[in-house]
Amino acid sequence: MTRIVIIGGGPGGYEAALVAAQLGAQVTMVEQDGPGGACVLTDCVPSKTLIATSVRKQALLDAPSLGVAFSGGPDGDAGVVGVDLPLVNKRVKELAQAQSADIATRVEAEGVEIIRARGRLVDPQVVRAGDRTIRADVVLLATGATPRVLPGAEPDGERILNWRQLYDLEELPEHLIVVGSGVTGAEFAGAYRSLGSEVTLVSSRDRMMPNEDADGAEVLEEVYRRRGMNVMGRSRAASAKRTDGGVVVTLEDGRTAEGSHVLMTVGMIPNTPGIGLEEAGVQLDQGGFVKVDKVSRTSAPGVYAAGDCTGVQMLASVAAMQGRIAVWHALGEAVQPLRLATVASNIFTDPEIAAVGVAQQAIESGEIEANVVKLPLATNARAKMSGFNDGFVKLFCRPHTGIVLGGVVVAPRASELILAVSVAVQQRLTVDQLAHTFAVYPSLSGSITEAARRLMQPGVSI
Repeated sequence: MTRIVIIGGGPGGYEAALVAAQLGAQVTMVEQDGPGGACVLTDCVPSKTLIATSVRKQALLDAPSLGVAFSGGPDGDAGVVGVDLPLVNKRVKELAQAQSADIATRVEAEGVEIIRARGRLVDPQVVRAGDRTIRADVVLLATGATPRVLPGAEPDGERILNWRQLYDLEELPEHLIVVGSGVTGAEFAGAYRSLGSEVTLVSSRDRMMPNEDADGAEVLEEVYRRRGMNVMGRSRAASAKRTDGGVVVTLEDGRTAEGSHVLMTVGMIPNTPGIGLEEAGVQLDQGGFVKVDKVSRTSAPGVYAAGDCTGVQMLASVAAMQGRIAVWHALGEAVQPLRLATVASNIFTDPEIAAVGVAQQAIESGEIEANVVKLPLATNARAKMSGFNDGFVKLFCRPHTGIVLGGVVVAPRASELILAVSVAVQQRLTVDQLAHTFAVYPSLSGSITEAARRLMQPGVSI
């Protein structure tokens, strides 16, 4: 029986453990924080739970435009929609623990041994887990990553925070300064603005989320400004210091921003130091990420890696697929190499921004030839009924064959709507095939089939 040891219990680790156990391997998963890892306990699950609460709050704030009024305020005025932050954070933490427990139950039911300890490589076939030494035929590294610290802005857990420390706050920040306008910064900035905090978003680039779809980022920035957020472009933070009543963020050009709290979202660093990787022959890149190939192999024989520690694409879905691919390959199963062109991603802002396949930037640069159509969400009947005015559906296809290359959806629950485009990209469907698929009327997904109809190829048969 093949012995597999997995260091790390996040999506890359526990999904791999499930596959390995189902294929008959003897599996041990070493995780110091708990099943689910940082993704479930401190990062993805908690943040999306908080965001779900903020979306509900924003819906209540927007309800009067649909004819829904609130009463009960003083002198008959409209009542105030409040936020009980300790209760919100309690729910966030409890939900994360419950999800971790569910994962533990599922993994242990398949016969996987879970060791609560810090794991390290002794050599490519030996893992040290706490006071135990385990010999393995295959080792999978899934150690994840941790928030990067900006020198001069070290988190103190009270006023200067990373996103893992937010859930210990007892009061809603009066004025939250968010440093970093990537995906994480944009998500938390929008969430806390909807919950009721004044928010200043400090972006070092010309626009928010410079690595994402430009049209989507433009829509979101417009929404944020309309909701009262202060978005500071071309403003790179140099330091963050506590003051008597809050914090002051100093920018590289000498300007300052003052608030009650500051949230640092300036990237991630891999959890690779001090666990014996280089000594065991596992090569790292300049950023400390584990180098892997398309089937998750490292440079050390029998050692694979998956998830954020590889820096391939920091998404839970990618980590899980890397882990599965590693196990399938290690156990001799038929396997397809990781195809990043088919990965769907989502930014959990309000509205959400989901994308899959090629990016418009590649089309505009001439790297990829494609036809493009973009439909405003405001023209969709269901969107009008629900009062959704911001967003769009964008679809890309090959000019002659009509094969769907990708798309972007900016809308409420775009994370659900993008699946149709993902299936089309994965299965190499044409816009004609997508256009001949029934969509419910009225529905937001109807905009996807309408976009496909506008891209239909004359003379092409399905």
